[in-house]
Amino acid sequence: MPENRTPNAQTLVIESDKFQFESLQEVNGHATVVKFKLENPQVTPGDVLLVLDGSEIQFHGMIGKIEGNFAIASDPHGSLLPAWQN
Repeated sequence: MPENRTPNAQTLVIESDKFQFESLQEVNGHATVVKFKLENPQVTPGDVLLVLDGSEIQFHGMIGKIEGNFAIASDPHGSLLPAWQN
């Protein structure tokens, strides 16, 4: 019987003050789906995006799609990332 293998997902960690994104969806002023420029070509769909403000998690979601140099990630339940950047 063949062995089922699940590829290992990696986590992309970005500090919130360095995270540039476009909010594609929002709930109560928090970005729940974001599009951002992907600097690391080794990131693939299924990897996790973690946006931190110090030790506080602002966004923790799965990268679902990569188009060219941009990725789309969603955090539909726990995002604290403001929908609009200053």
